[in-house]
Amino acid sequence: MKRKLAFCFLLLLFGLQSFLLQTHATETNNENDYKSPEFKAVASQFMCTCGCGQDHYACDMAGCANTDAFKADLISMMKKGMDKDEIREYYVGMLGEEILTAPEKKGFSLTAWVLPFAAIGGAGTGIFLLLRRWVSGRGKESTPEEVLAIEDEVEEEILSSIIDEERKKYL
Repeated sequence: MKRKLAFCFLLLLFGLQSFLLQTHATETNNENDYKSPEFKAVASQFMCTCGCGQDHYACDMAGCANTDAFKADLISMMKKGMDKDEIREYYVGMLGEEILTAPEKKGFSLTAWVLPFAAIGGAGTGIFLLLRRWVSGRGKESTPEEVLAIEDEVEEEILSSIIDEERKKYL
C-alpha cells in the first residue's frame, strides 16, 4: 500500500513538473510569437515583395511564400536577441530602402517627408493670394460718372482721328 501511495505521489510530482516546464516553454515561445506586439512592430515596418502592397505583418495573400519565410526569419532574429532597429538595419543593408514601408527620416529620404507638406502649403498660399486679389479687385469698380467720362474721352479721340483723316483726303 505504501508503495502504491509513493508511486502515485511520484507520478503526481512528475506530472506537475512536466506541466510547469510546458507552461514555462509556452511562455518563452509566446514572447516572440506571430501575434505579439513586438513582432507586429518589427514586421509592419517591411513591405511584402509578393506584390500585395501590404507590410509583412498584414500580408494575407494565399500561398505567399515570401511572407512566411520572412516571418520565420524575423522570429529567429528576435529569439537571437536582436531588437527592432538592428533588424531594420540588417534588412536595409541587405535589400535597400525599398523594403521599408516608410522612408527613413534622414538624408535624402527626408524629402519624402517634407515635400508633400511644402507643396500643400505653397498651393494653399497661392490660392489664398489669388482669391485675395480677386476680392480686392471687385471693390475698385468704377462709378457711373467715371465710366461716362472715359467713354466720352474715347469717343472724342475717335471722332478727332476720323476728322483728321478726312481733312488729309481733301486738302
